[in-house]
Amino acid sequence: TAEDFNNLKEAALENLTQNFQFNADDGGITLTSEKGVQIYINGSCLTLNGNAVNGEVNLEFVELFEKGNMLTTNKPTMGTLPNGDKALLISGGEFFVEATQNGVVLETACGFQMQIPADLTGGVDNDMILWNGIIDDDGNLDWEENKRDAGQAEDGVFGEGNQYYGFFDSFGWSNVDRFYSDPRPKTTILVGVPEGYDNTNSSVYISYDGEETGLAKLDNYDDVSVLFSEHYWQIPIGLECHIIFATEDGDNWKYAIKAVTIAENGTITFTDGETSIATEAQLTTIINGLP
Repeated sequence: TAEDFNNLKEAALENLTQNFQFNADDGGITLTSEKGVQIYINGSCLTLNGNAVNGEVNLEFVELFEKGNMLTTNKPTMGTLPNGDKALLISGGEFFVEATQNGVVLETACGFQMQIPADLTGGVDNDMILWNGIIDDDGNLDWEENKRDAGQAEDGVFGEGNQYYGFFDSFGWSNVDRFYSDPRPKTTILVGVPEGYDNTNSSVYISYDGEETGLAKLDNYDDVSVLFSEHYWQIPIGLECHIIFATEDGDNWKYAIKAVTIAENGTITFTDGETSIATEAQLTTIINGLP
């Protein structure tokens, strides 16, 4: 069911959530994540309903650098274009930061900063900018460019040495990204999935060969044709990629992967007989191992 599938994705996100505790009265502090990201936050800036916060605070932190974790948590890298269409982003890291006290979400009056090792995503790319993550009513994540005010750090992020330095106004989802670029003519594609599955209880993703930190998602499903589609005309003809069908099977993942060379207006079909079962850890390893 849709509920079972959502529970599986939420469990994957919970498994990747790191928790830190600190005292807001200590002022400026530095926290270091499992992958070496440094989070600089000033406890004196934390507020609840506009009032300063004192005492112990919990900080939840999620860091996603690999396609396997992006898939199991349903956090693909699809950025919104100026015309509202969506296109693949190449990521320098996806992040979730949230401070709470006694289970109540806090705000920050002066933002926070992060220092992100660029060797986690192939080195500094000076075309990277900062994106904000917007969760819709169905729990899907879209990325919108972070528009900076005059006087703030340019684009919210810059690379220096082997680090990205990010400046964040508020808590929530954020992403260091740039749009994928390919000069070849573009097309749309259709994907058929096994009977009984649709966009509520399954997902279809595209892993571009040669791009380790970007994962596209087919976000459109037609109830009449019973097909998923990429309908923004953003996929290069001739692109070598892997199409991934993913759903749940109890506490495990049910999936299928096909190596594809994109043809104009092509259709790719998955059957139930092509699916396999894997744990979250196994599927993550399989997706990260794609070319």
